[in-house]
Amino acid sequence: MAQTHVSIQASERIMSLKDYLAAFHRRRKLIILTGLSLLTLSLTVAFLWPPTYKSTATILIEEQEIPSDLVRSTITSYADQRIETIKQQVMSRTTLWKVVEQFNLYQEQRKSSPAEEVVKSFIKDIDVEVISADVVDKRTQHATKATIAFTVTYQNRTPELAQKVANELTSLFLGENLKSRERQAQEATSFLQQEAENLARHIGEIDEKIASFKHRAKGALPELMPLNQQMMNQAERELMDVDQQVRGLEERKSYLEGELATIKPNTPILSVTGERILDSTERLRARRAEYAGASANLSADHPDIIKMKQEIEALEKETGQLPDTEEASKRLIDARAALVADLERLGHEHPDILQARRKISALEQEVNRLTAVPHKNPMQRPENPAYINLQAQLNSATSSLEAFRKTRTDIKRRLGEYATRLERGPEIEPEYLVLTRDRDTSGHKYQEIRSRLLEAKVSEGLEVQRKGERFALIDPPSLPEKPFKPNRLAIVLLGVLLAVGSGVGSGALAESLDRSIRSPEQLLSLTQQFPLAVVPFMPNEGDFWRASMRRRMINTAGVSALAVMLVILHVFVIPLDVLWFAALRRFGIE
Repeated sequence: MAQTHVSIQASERIMSLKDYLAAFHRRRKLIILTGLSLLTLSLTVAFLWPPTYKSTATILIEEQEIPSDLVRSTITSYADQRIETIKQQVMSRTTLWKVVEQFNLYQEQRKSSPAEEVVKSFIKDIDVEVISADVVDKRTQHATKATIAFTVTYQNRTPELAQKVANELTSLFLGENLKSRERQAQEATSFLQQEAENLARHIGEIDEKIASFKHRAKGALPELMPLNQQMMNQAERELMDVDQQVRGLEERKSYLEGELATIKPNTPILSVTGERILDSTERLRARRAEYAGASANLSADHPDIIKMKQEIEALEKETGQLPDTEEASKRLIDARAALVADLERLGHEHPDILQARRKISALEQEVNRLTAVPHKNPMQRPENPAYINLQAQLNSATSSLEAFRKTRTDIKRRLGEYATRLERGPEIEPEYLVLTRDRDTSGHKYQEIRSRLLEAKVSEGLEVQRKGERFALIDPPSLPEKPFKPNRLAIVLLGVLLAVGSGVGSGALAESLDRSIRSPEQLLSLTQQFPLAVVPFMPNEGDFWRASMRRRMINTAGVSALAVMLVILHVFVIPLDVLWFAALRRFGIE
């Protein structure tokens, strides 16, 4: 029972500080060599790693000078989107290769690598970072993140090259932003101008179609339907009135014609004695009859014949009546009939027969003369006042009747046109509505495009005059005084930590793999029995010499470590001369 208790205590034994010190003493060479190796490696890396310098420019994104409520810009993309777009344009292979050749960058890599690899290395050395801030969105009135600036950084092993290349990249960003904004504004204006011209051309074509359609419709447009109906109703009322007027005039004309038939045109004129006085027409007829009778007995040169001819000519001029061919022909027929009757009774040599033949000869000459002259109906001037009054009323009624008949014909024609228009209206309405809707839509769109075009032109002027949103260089690239990498102090500190950790770890690993028995406790844990005696370590001369050498090595390592610490302090923290004088001032010695 006691032996079991001892075994449990031995197995549960915990290493003390003395055990750790003993283990460190046994593995001190391995720990020190491992730590010194890693420390030396870290110091070598820290001091031999070539420095890299970084030059940075800060570009502020300024809002447009003129309020957006007055002039709205056509560039509506967000700042970070424009920065990314400009970044892709600036970092194109062509642009970056020009910069590489301009500043003769990556000389060694250009000798052994293709241009694509050189450009990739150049892109890795460029860094563009945006700077955001919490702002209130003017459109939504909500808090949001907004890009207010961005930085352009370039790193190189030479500080002068880092500054020059960073300055060139900054100029490219600023210039590309101006060109990009002007180009976008001009493209927007050009696009709207082209759209306005296309719409104007389309509207012109629609107007021509509508004009042609109206010409073909001949007033049968749907929008004229109420007017056509109104005009048709008005024409029907006019037709009723005209029909009534025509009927009245026809009745009046019939009445006047009846009255006129009962009245003679000429009223007989009586003398003081009551005898009827012949008028010019009747006297002309009488003279012609006398001339026909006298010409049978007298020659043409007889004074009575000449006088009769003169009187007949004067009466013809007065009355305007030429000799009547029918009347002369009738007298000629009567004379020939009388001659035939007298020949049977008197014979050919009788004086009356000879006189009748001369009369017939004169009548034949008269008929031939009248036949050769164009015949005109004799114009008899009525002299009866009642006849003249009725004739005037009849002529007026006839003229009015003809006028109303023409008016009625015109009204019927218009009624037919209005009826045709009303019938055609529903047929042509769909096509007309399509044209008018297209015209209205195109017109509204054209006005909208014109309004936007004017705004785009103002916006283009805003960009050309540099009054819009722009990039302002607030912190130009400076000449870097210190390299930003490598961080030598961090490398050294990391090396120290790794040296300590690796040394301790290697010692612990070696100790755990070592199966040697170095203490009574280890023997007890293995045999479960206490040793009878413990023989102590008795050093000889060789052990003393080795101990002396170890002390010297430790002293040398301590001095070396102190020297390294002083070098690190001088290089990375503060120069030793500055530290010395600061210490003297601190203690009041100087």
